[in-house]
Amino acid sequence: MILKTRHLALFAAIAAACATVQAAAPMAKSQAPGYYRMMLGDFEVTALNDGTVDLPVDKLLHQDAAKTNKALAQSFLKAPLETSVNGYLVNTGGKLVLIDTGAAKLFGPTLGKLVANLKAAGYQPEQVDEIYISHMHSDHVGGLAADGKAVFPNAVVRAEKHDTDFWLSKVNMEKAPAAMKGYFQGAMNSVSPYSEAGKLSPFEGNTELVPGVKAVTSFGHTPGHTTYVIESKGQKLVLLGDLLHVQAVQFEDPSVTIDFDVDSKAALAHRKAAFAEAAKQGYLIGASHLQFPGIGHVRAQGKGYTFVPVNYTAPR
Repeated sequence: MILKTRHLALFAAIAAACATVQAAAPMAKSQAPGYYRMMLGDFEVTALNDGTVDLPVDKLLHQDAAKTNKALAQSFLKAPLETSVNGYLVNTGGKLVLIDTGAAKLFGPTLGKLVANLKAAGYQPEQVDEIYISHMHSDHVGGLAADGKAVFPNAVVRAEKHDTDFWLSKVNMEKAPAAMKGYFQGAMNSVSPYSEAGKLSPFEGNTELVPGVKAVTSFGHTPGHTTYVIESKGQKLVLLGDLLHVQAVQFEDPSVTIDFDVDSKAALAHRKAAFAEAAKQGYLIGASHLQFPGIGHVRAQGKGYTFVPVNYTAPR
């Protein structure tokens, strides 16, 4: 009996020691690579995450902060809101097109992961043929350049001419408030390696850029803000850029605007029209600041809408 008691005590001590060792394992504190891949007809679409950034949306949105916080709480969220920054890679079979490039180092240390996630998704920056910019805010163009050099050396950069004329103008930068000057500097520094190499090619208005990918003007958030419509074999995905920022608030009430808009009335009109058409026609939408991967459907609900994230699919 004494021997058994000693054995039991020994086993208990060993078990306790093992539990202590297991509990002492360091936390990995890393996420899986930030890409999500799906087919759209014959096109391959890969959502690429650039990281997340905390935004004080209760202060940025143009509605009572208490109302914003209540809407966030209903989605089990709170301010500051951890907000995704997304880009989208479209392989048409003939062209490899990147839509928005993330922030790189222009928007804080939690962003700048888009290129790493592009590589994790099986592509290299040198393979990108064309880059389409929804607008020239830092979190959309920052990933174009690093240390003064083009990150995508073989790509042509396309953006709507109203945006390039506005954000690449030194005259406009000098007139801008001090808080805005960084946006101009970020756009200029990011685009410079491409413009110097003759690879910046602005477009004007609604136009098909490559077969199956069309630019559609949605001015308001910035002077040349553009959405991109991708279509293949009867399937459609509309990338809304920054027509919305806060999923938990702006679907339920599309009338809520945000400080980032240059022309909030125009941005509001485009957002309402985009939601109404997507809900009526049933096609997919994607947006830069919807929670990653930021792709799904819009469904009418009461006086507003609800967002239905895309169903997870695996390559077949």
